[in-house]
Amino acid sequence: MQVRGGFRWLIPVFALVPFGCAGSGQDRIYELRTYTTADGRLDALHARFRDHTCRIFEKHGMTLVGFWTPTDEDKSDNTLIYVLAYPSREHAEAAWKAFREDPEWQEAYKASMADGPIVTKVESVYMTPTDYSAMK
Repeated sequence: MQVRGGFRWLIPVFALVPFGCAGSGQDRIYELRTYTTADGRLDALHARFRDHTCRIFEKHGMTLVGFWTPTDEDKSDNTLIYVLAYPSREHAEAAWKAFREDPEWQEAYKASMADGPIVTKVESVYMTPTDYSAMK
């Protein structure tokens, strides 16, 4: 089996993650997000997630699946990859709207930018499991 894009780790990691969402899970979707940081700012991004973002995500019903940093030398110092899960695409859109409007997030975001911008690029891909996926 050929794996493109260096994401061989997605399948084994997903297979180990327990999911406890109400319903059959057939409508459940996942979001793969990749953040590229400004030079020297990856630690600041980790701190923002560790100290604020993860808790605020959960507050708005966003299920944290996992976080990764690439091992490729050209991306290991400036890239964070993570996956969120939602009951539906509509839930994801409502959760992101509530997250962005959350005063706690706005304050944490502003404070984290005191030493300059952290993130220079965000990529987001919504995904649904295939019928043969271990995750549904």
